[in-house]
Amino acid sequence: MTAERFVTDKAVAELLASMDNRAALLLGHTRWCTRGDERVNSNNHPIRAGEVIGTHNGTIYNADYLFRRWKMRRFAEVDSEILFRLAANAARDGAMDIERFKERLRRCRGQITAVIACRTDPETVIVLKGNRPLELRRHLRRKAVLYASDPAYLDAVLAEEKGWREIAVPPMSLVVFRRENLSGYLVEPFEFVAQERKGAEQ
Repeated sequence: MTAERFVTDKAVAELLASMDNRAALLLGHTRWCTRGDERVNSNNHPIRAGEVIGTHNGTIYNADYLFRRWKMRRFAEVDSEILFRLAANAARDGAMDIERFKERLRRCRGQITAVIACRTDPETVIVLKGNRPLELRRHLRRKAVLYASDPAYLDAVLAEEKGWREIAVPPMSLVVFRRENLSGYLVEPFEFVAQERKGAEQ
């Protein structure tokens, strides 16, 4: 199903109408299929890895190598899965160990922009803005953050809405949002091998 048909589908409208203020996270993603058959749902975003769920824009060229290096079990064909497996491996006592996650990310090669959450800590959302586009908007009264790869999408959706403010985040930043205090979000640098084209595997 195309994204256009999906967002106008009656079942989706019913699901959205049933949501209340207990919902902590709603993820959506239209994937440009570069690897992995989209008819196999485990290849589609959001991707689930244990208790971690998220979306990724980009390509991790050395994903196969990293799966072998760290002896991680693989459930999908897509390279994006490596990010969420690394995040799941960095979860400790129900929360994300950011430093452990950042250390593993340093070995990734390619393009990374991602949004990640952990089911055991659903009110915390981690955003990686690497070398792919990402636009963020925040509404403090609604306790909400929206994201898109292109600001035009957010501008169109929020054209009649008041109170939404852009969050300026520089490239190569990791942002941690906590629902109880969206104005106190944390921004810190993270590293990986930013690479626009496929090259050396390691």
